[in-house]
Amino acid sequence: MTKIFLSLLLPLLIAFPQTFPAAGANPTFLKSVKLNPLKLRTEKLSHFKFYWHDIISGSNPTVVNIVRPPPNNKTSASGFGMVNMIDDPLTEKPEIGSKLLGRAQGFYGVASQEEVGLLMAMNFVFSTGKYNGSTLTVLGNNPVFHKVREMPVIGGSGLFRFARGYVQASTHDFDLKTGDACVEYNVYVLHY
Repeated sequence: MTKIFLSLLLPLLIAFPQTFPAAGANPTFLKSVKLNPLKLRTEKLSHFKFYWHDIISGSNPTVVNIVRPPPNNKTSASGFGMVNMIDDPLTEKPEIGSKLLGRAQGFYGVASQEEVGLLMAMNFVFSTGKYNGSTLTVLGNNPVFHKVREMPVIGGSGLFRFARGYVQASTHDFDLKTGDACVEYNVYVLHY
């Protein structure tokens, strides 16, 4: 039966190739955009320095554990598999009461079995000054016990549209009892 069907269908497909247009031959969802309407100016490099506060303790934590490491994961001292959601304050100085510049919103998970190496996925959401309402997106590896960690800036919004760059994170303070941390972030970003 299949041979008969194919023997009838094949000559029809050869005789009438235009009856079945190729997918995407005339895409209506895709249009070229000229750069002028975006009003892009000269690209510049900016450096931002602020402090990221990861607060696990107290009555108002900024970190919520959403996935615990599997119970059979006792061989990994790193906590492999743990995932935390964050809404961490970004301040001008290392003191938590200093000027609030914005929030780091996203999550991090322990993605290494050998060391405490985090996969960071977060937006720096700025809430003050010229960049109020603009965001930078960071996605990368953060081996937390290294002195300086580098992660890529993969994009942004608002005044940071088309942004790209990197961050350097270095721990300013870490409390072993509570797990609270203050990390200095130096952000180098190309944007318009």
